[in-house]
Parts: sequence; C-alpha cells; structure tokens
Amino acid sequence: MKQDFHKQRRFLAAPGRRLGSGLLLALLLGLAACSSPGPGPATAALAALPVDQALSALGPRYAQLKASQAGSHLYRLDAAASRLHIHVFRAGRVAGLGHNHVLSAPRLQGFVWLPAAALPGGAQALAPSQADFFLRLDELQLDDPALRASLGPGWASTLSAEAVAATRANMLGQAGLQAQAFPWVRLRALRVVGEAPKLALELEIQLHGQSRSQWLAVNAQVDAAQLRLRGALVLRQSDFGLQPFSVGAGLLAVADELLLDFDLLARASSEGSD
Repeated sequence: MKQDFHKQRRFLAAPGRRLGSGLLLALLLGLAACSSPGPGPATAALAALPVDQALSALGPRYAQLKASQAGSHLYRLDAAASRLHIHVFRAGRVAGLGHNHVLSAPRLQGFVWLPAAALPGGAQALAPSQADFFLRLDELQLDDPALRASLGPGWASTLSAEAVAATRANMLGQAGLQAQAFPWVRLRALRVVGEAPKLALELEIQLHGQSRSQWLAVNAQVDAAQLRLRGALVLRQSDFGLQPFSVGAGLLAVADELLLDFDLLARASSEGSD
C-alpha cells in the first residue's frame, strides 16, 4: 500500500508518465495505417515467419514477386521522407494535471507491390496488391519539442528531459507494451476497396503478441516512381487487451482512443534488397 502511494505521488509529480502504454499502442496503429493493399502468397508466407526471419526475407521475397510478373511495380518505404505521428490524450477527472503526448516512428521498414495493371489510367485499380510493414517499439521517439510546439495549445506545455524519459520507460515497460518481450509491430495488407486516390484499406496488425484487423481510409497517389499514402486512424488500446494507464481509480488517466496520422512515401525499387 505504501509503495503504491509513492508510485502515485511520483506519477502526479511527472504526469507525462501516465501516457506510456497509450503512446506505444498508437504507434502500432500508425503503422497500420501506412500499409498498402492486398493479400497474397508473399505476404501470407511472411506472416507465418517469426519477425526476425520475416525481416530478412522481406526484400528477396518482394523482389521475387516483382520478377514473377512483367511490368509489375515494387516500392520500398522511404522512412526519412515519411511521417507517422501518434497522439495520446490525457483523461480522467483531473486531466488538467496531465499532458497530451505525441509519438513518432523514425524507421519504418516495408514494401508494396502492385500488379502491372494497376498504374494505367491514373492507378485506378490497385487490387490485388501486397504490402508488409514493420517497426520496432524501442525506436519510437516521444515528445520532440519542435513537434509539440507545432501542434497547438493542447501540446504547448514544455516537458523536461527527465519527464520524457520516465514516460517512455513506462510506455515500453512491463506496465505498458513490454517492448523487451514484444519489440516489433508488424502490419500486412489484407484487402483494398475503392479507386485511387480514395481507398479503404484493411490491415492485419500484430502487436504485443496479438493480431487484429483494422480498416482505415487512405488517400493514395501512385505512379511508376513512387507511392504516397496519407490518412488518419483511431485505435483503441482495449481492443488489443491493453489497459490504458491510470492512477487514483481513474483520477488521472490516458484515453483509450489513440489518434494516428501519417504521410508515407514509398519509392520505386528495382530490387527488394537494394
């Protein structure tokens, strides 16, 4: 009991901590949003592999897929030219004592393959396409000062380096996503509906040892040189069996709902392993 009291005290002194589990989960979504359309043998085979094996097989598998169909198109995600932000919101009866947070994923990895018929006529027909994306939870960046400043009054507060580090540790630790045991988020496209630029995309999201499917709206711009995906999505932590962080019986908490927005760029690749 005494230990719990001191933990709550430390949390209230550095409210940023409470957002830990929520932030990671949001990230997971963000990735989901960036995947691209369509199931198929390549993605199904990769999904059956452990993450480390799937990562090493990803480039060669997609290169083989491209070689199997003349005129098809292969794109590799350009992480440096892409943006994925996850917004985590304060909640509870004394939410004003806490902070909103923003998380970014600097190093997404992945490929998108489009059949030969996808591009003529302005890329109207994108199915059947295939896509796989991966990211590591321990590479997430939390509360970059410049990014917080750009988001408006809800993120205007300045957080100390100590508070940010504490929040991140809480988010990745045993009370959050347990990143040491489950370091990877894995996304693969299942189905795409619509015509570019307006698409509805169904993704399989693997996070924290669980797998869920998620629909999201995507604005897609595609040509032979590149594929750009923009959109936003809401993810609920509880849908993945995660309990949003709270103290004092919900007095101060993290909202179950996480908002992810993304602008992802994948460039044409002649080989999956370039």
